[in-house]
Order: sequence, then structure tokens, then C-alpha cells
Amino acid sequence: MKLSPARVLLAIVAIGLASVTTLSFAGFNGGGGGNRVGGVSIDPAGVVRAATVQENQEFINLLRASVPVAKGDLAQAAETRMISLKGIQAAIETARQGGGRLPADVRFLAGLTSIEYVYVDQQNQDIVIAGPAEPWKIGDDGSIVGTKTGAAVLRLEDLIVALRNVDNSRHGGISVSIEPTAEGRDRLQKLLRRVTLKPGQNPAVIENAMKQAFGPQQVKFNGIPTDSRYAATLVAADYEMKRLAMALEDSPVKELPSYLSMARNARHSSVSNPRWWIECAYDSLTRNEAGTAWKLSGQGVKTLTEDEVVNKSGQLESTGRNDQFAQKWADAMTANYVELAAKKPIFGELQNLMDLTVVATLIAQESLESKSGLQLTVFRDNDLLSPVSYDTPRTISPECSFIRGNAGWVVTASGGVSINPFQLITEQQVDAGLEQVASVGTADAWWWNK
Repeated sequence: MKLSPARVLLAIVAIGLASVTTLSFAGFNGGGGGNRVGGVSIDPAGVVRAATVQENQEFINLLRASVPVAKGDLAQAAETRMISLKGIQAAIETARQGGGRLPADVRFLAGLTSIEYVYVDQQNQDIVIAGPAEPWKIGDDGSIVGTKTGAAVLRLEDLIVALRNVDNSRHGGISVSIEPTAEGRDRLQKLLRRVTLKPGQNPAVIENAMKQAFGPQQVKFNGIPTDSRYAATLVAADYEMKRLAMALEDSPVKELPSYLSMARNARHSSVSNPRWWIECAYDSLTRNEAGTAWKLSGQGVKTLTEDEVVNKSGQLESTGRNDQFAQKWADAMTANYVELAAKKPIFGELQNLMDLTVVATLIAQESLESKSGLQLTVFRDNDLLSPVSYDTPRTISPECSFIRGNAGWVVTASGGVSINPFQLITEQQVDAGLEQVASVGTADAWWWNK
């Protein structure tokens, strides 16, 4: 059997990046390592590889030694926990002046697992965010998750990066994509044209040659510092999505089998390939009439798909059409996202980035600093407070996964993650029943339960 470029599935390796870092104050290090994130190692050249079992265990041990458990009232879950941004800034200043690390409750935003409300507290010159919260623990993959639901906990570091990059994200939003090179696609096509398989022979016999021909795939970012934990999380979610779709890893959710299993024995196009990407997609953003309270509704994440082809110049080009099985898989991922995020926290981490980015954009677009009288100077001062820098992910080696359909062996997949909250902010609606912040903290507390 002669192979054509459209009869082999070359799937991008998916990597689950999960980490806990602290922040660096000017003049001293807050801890954390920038070259290893969860089960993944990134070298100074930007080459990403899976960490060894020993490396991963060493990382988990490091986290256990550096991340204290939640104590006191933080050891209890809350349906709605209020977080004062004014109070967090004061807590950061206190830690800096004391010469110590940021406390875990500050780094993990008092255990918030999502953001549902944003308030302007004019009386106390404050901006308050609120949502469900849990005590935290270290997950099996090194993620920091809630002890009750397993949901990923929000990070101060990601909020800081989101606030500092609102203007950057205006130009095309925040995004990452992992793309094969035109040269790699051309080499793969030439290889497959030369290969003849015997009847019934699996193309896995030429897997190594295919990987070598295809070569490393390129990681491309827009609107976000490429050496940030935020960027690493985007890359991880994109990779892990492909890993699940292409059956490179078993899905932990029964209702979300791989795309390959869904498409088994189906007829596939000889020229087009499925592409998946994850977008920011909330049900609504509403506010009260006074413009001092906002409510964010919906899970915030949606998986989309579209077929693409390689044009004459070797570049990928959208067709405007959807493969029915690729669409079915995308819909299943969206429908089961909450359960998936609880079992694979990297998707919860991505969900949290969506929340934090919407909040950062809302603060900028609605001039909440001016309305509240609170200037978020500490959050924006890189000389005072600097997130730990990671080696930028640049390339990833391909992995192969094979399935035979009615029309032969099936082809390649690509995709990405896109976060563009500006349309959501623009389309916000008034909810006359939305209340202003009902309670406030004390001089000694920057968080409280509603």
C-alpha cells in the first residue's frame, strides 16, 4: 500500500505543565524554579521534554517542603470568598519589608478556585474579587488544587501577569499555537511518497523516520511574556488537548473518548486535517446599574474546531468546514470540561487564566482604579515585584498515533489557545438585581467569607 501525506496521523505531543512558584521581590528571591514545571523540563534553548520519574518526584518533594497547608479559617471551604486587592497589596508590602517569602495564602489568593464577582468598594477605596474557595493541597502532578473538588487554585502570579499585559493583549488577544514548519511538512510528504507498505502493514514501522522528517514544531505566542508561568500554562493546555484527542494519553473522563476512537472506520478527507483550539467563552458578564458590581457567568472555556489544508506555498489554510468527528470531540470536551479540569488540573489552570484575564481587562476598560480610588501600583511595579522567569518554550518534538479509516490512514492535527475578553466586556448587560458588595473586611484581614 502506497502512503500519501493524508493517510498518516502525526499528533503533537501533549504536555501537562503544572507548577507552584513564588514571586521575587527586588533584592531577594521568593523561591521556585523556572526550568521545570510539573512533569516537564524546559532547557535554556526552549526544548521541552517530559521530566523523568525521579525528576518529577524531586519536584513534588520540593513543593511539599515549601507549600504549607491552609490553616485556621482557610482550612474550610467557602461558597463565596471575598478578596481585597487593596489588602493583597498591603500584604505584599508587609512581606517585602520583613524580608521573607510571600505567604501561601497570598500566593494562592486565599484558595479561590474561580472568580464570579468583581466589586468596586468606593467607601473603602478598594476593588474586591469573589468566588468559591477551598483549602489547598499538592496534586499528584504538582498542581495546587482544592481539597474538596480538586479544582485548580488561582495564583497571584497569574493575576499580576494579566494586569500588566492588558494593553499587549488588545492586539490580537492572548494566544499560543504549536505549529509544524512548512519545511517539516514538505519533508514528511516526500518521505510518505517514497514509502510502500505491504497489505495490512501498519505505518508505525516508519514512525522514527516520520518524526525525523517532520522535525520539531514551533511554539508561537501573542500578547503575553513568553517566559511567564501564564505562557507555560497556555502551552500545556494546548499540548494536553492534543494528547487526549490523539489517544496519546487515556482520557480520565468516560464521556470524552479520543477523536481517534470516534473517527475509527470512518471515511476521511485526503487533503484536509482537523484543527482544535480553546477559546474564552462565558455565558455572560452582567453589572448593576451603578457600574460598581459585575457577575461573570459560565465556565469560560469552549473547544472549537475547523478543517485546514496545506496550500501551494506549504502554509496551513482554513477551509471553513468541520470534520463531523472533530466537531463531536470538540463538543464533548466543552460539555465535560469541568469534570476534565478536576481530573487534569492543567485545564483548571487554563480556566483560571480566563477568569483572571477577564478581571484584568474589566479593571482597565471600566477604569475601576479611578472609580474606586485604589491604584494597583504594587501589582504593576516590576522593580518591586517580579514573577519568576521560566525558560521560554520554543519547540516540541512530534509524536505519532495511528488509526485506520475506510479511506486509509488518517492525518495531522494542530491548534492552540486564544484568550480575547474584550468582546465580552463590550457586550456586558445590566442586571438591576445585582447587589453591591455586601460586607467588607477589617483592617487586619484582606479576605473574608460572604
